[in-house]
Amino acid sequence: MGHHTPQKPYRNKTIRHKNINKGDPRNNALATRKANKGNDVMKKKIIVAVLIAIVFVGTFVFLWAKSQPQPEQYTELTACVKDLKKTTVITGRIEPRNEVNVKPQISGIITEIMKEAGQPIQAGEVIAKVKVIPDMGQLSGAQARVRLANINLEQAKAEYEREKTLFDKGLVAAQEYEKVRQVYQQAKEERSAADDNLQVVRDGVSKSNAKASSTLIRSTITGIILDIPVKVGNSVILSNTFNDGTTIASVANMNDLIFKGNIDETEVGHVKPGMTMKITIGALQNLNFTASLEYISPKAVESNGANQFEIKAAVHVGKGTNIRSGYSANAEIVLQAANNALTVPESAIEFSGKDTYVYIPKGKGKELTYERRKVKTGLSDGIDIQILSGLKAGDKVRGPKVVASTDNETDDKRDSKRHY
Repeated sequence: MGHHTPQKPYRNKTIRHKNINKGDPRNNALATRKANKGNDVMKKKIIVAVLIAIVFVGTFVFLWAKSQPQPEQYTELTACVKDLKKTTVITGRIEPRNEVNVKPQISGIITEIMKEAGQPIQAGEVIAKVKVIPDMGQLSGAQARVRLANINLEQAKAEYEREKTLFDKGLVAAQEYEKVRQVYQQAKEERSAADDNLQVVRDGVSKSNAKASSTLIRSTITGIILDIPVKVGNSVILSNTFNDGTTIASVANMNDLIFKGNIDETEVGHVKPGMTMKITIGALQNLNFTASLEYISPKAVESNGANQFEIKAAVHVGKGTNIRSGYSANAEIVLQAANNALTVPESAIEFSGKDTYVYIPKGKGKELTYERRKVKTGLSDGIDIQILSGLKAGDKVRGPKVVASTDNETDDKRDSKRHY
């Protein structure tokens, strides 16, 4: 039988090798670093887990706190005495009371314009001159009338001279002589009238009425020329039953102005002629005028689905103030007024059907309560309301609820405080 060789020397070598490795300082340092690294990773995981837990718990607590009902807080308002007015604003325009369109009395062509828009003018002053373009039919008729008048005049003159010779010799009666003389005078007048008619048809003016010539367009009133819509060379026509005629100029008295606007049907019952209005012109923000209501239309006009009534008021303009026609303006008129009235802000009123109530604060701090009290109200201007009974001056009432401001609102308030 063969013998097995023992392995002890091999194991001894291995054991000696391990002992040698454990005693190596570099191997010990490496093992230490690995152990420390593992510990660091574990610490980081623990820290992250703790942070996540903190965020989760904090969010939960925040949401829970926000969901809890907050105690309601209200502002406190004081009843005070003041003058209360209910007003309305009416939009409209400033216009002259009387604006006249000057039109020609004949048709023709503008040959000269003597005035400009914006200049003052007196009644009777010439604005423009018109050259007549004669109608050929009328011109032929006028010329024929002149020829016929010449023939009749020559015949009447001959008969008159013959009759006068006989009358001077006492051969005819005075009555017969006067008849012939009258016919001769009529023939002379007809000849003069025919000549004037021809001149008017051909030139627009005759020698006998040169001062009242229709070729000179004159203003009919004293005032300011607002507009001259024609130019030299424009054709113009006279006004007749089929045509309004061409406007040569618009003239108005700018010292007599009116405000013209429309008031809603819900407010027209509160106004009457003679009431005072405050006029504000948008283009003249530093100037205010007063006006007296003169006219309220008896008939409504529908505008944008609402019924409105036209009103007119006389505007009182001070001397030296230059107001132009057509300015847009606002008129403020007091519909109702209550002097020395006990008032509270309308936001403090609770409306319940036909009744009105306020809340009176009782106590302070955590013991603060509110007593509901019925009051009688009167005039309101949209901000304050009149208290007829139920309160006295100085009484405190509950106002609107206090709304907690957000961070953005707080920042805005801080910015505004810095700004002011």
